[in-house]
Amino acid sequence: MSKAVEQALGCRATSLQPLSRSWGLKVMRAGLDDGRTVLVKQGPGDLPGHAGLEGWMLDELARETALPVPDVLHASPDLLVTDWIDNEGGPSSPAHERHAAELLAALHTMRQPSFGYSRDTAIGGLAQPNPETTSWVAFFRDHRLVHMADIAHGRGRLPGPVRTRIDRLADRLADYIDEPAHPSLLHGDLWGGNVLVRGERIAAVIDPAISCGHPEIELAFTTLFATFGRPFFDAYGALAPLDKEFFTLRLHIYNLYPLLVHVALFGGSYVPPVEATLERAGC
Repeated sequence: MSKAVEQALGCRATSLQPLSRSWGLKVMRAGLDDGRTVLVKQGPGDLPGHAGLEGWMLDELARETALPVPDVLHASPDLLVTDWIDNEGGPSSPAHERHAAELLAALHTMRQPSFGYSRDTAIGGLAQPNPETTSWVAFFRDHRLVHMADIAHGRGRLPGPVRTRIDRLADRLADYIDEPAHPSLLHGDLWGGNVLVRGERIAAVIDPAISCGHPEIELAFTTLFATFGRPFFDAYGALAPLDKEFFTLRLHIYNLYPLLVHVALFGGSYVPPVEATLERAGC
């Protein structure tokens, strides 16, 4: 890895500290001989080209939004180098949640031309298709719900009867979710580990899975692993009012997508929550 960093940046790595692996990528904190500290991810990883794709997504967020993201110093299919973000872990205070609400409300109110994106992306080391589409219901049905159910079932981690029930929900999806006022750019993977704080502010959001969609799918995801709670939703709702019906069934419908991602990756304990949501929907 030292040689790869030197070839990419023209600086020698004087220290390398291993961090946890990320979807097959080796992850290191590296000190450079010019005094900088950087984060390095080296592949090929579970999804070919994932390192370069992650760099491209970070650049998209930096170019198109005001979200704080690490600067990309180098991105190629098997190597990503970004600024190191000094941080104190994930969000843990109402102030963190209120700042996150400001950032996400601003992101979501930016009008985008269509659902999907200009290229396919990835979530958790899995392919995430983004064909540009005019209907949110059709996009979520075909390229999120059914797509990830197919992957999970194909890996032997989603039982056949549950897969059939997802098809029943897909056939009736327009009864459960609505078209938004406009497509919004989404970070796409806002669990707590991807939100870094420093002091009382959000220092950076990392590891995106970008696409354009309904803001509600992003907001729902923040509840799945308790990334944010009441202070976030109160602050967000004051800036971008939310339909109260979101908090009943729709939230759970949208969380089928990240749940199916986890079923595809890990199986086991993530299947019962999928079944519980299908039961709620009468499917």
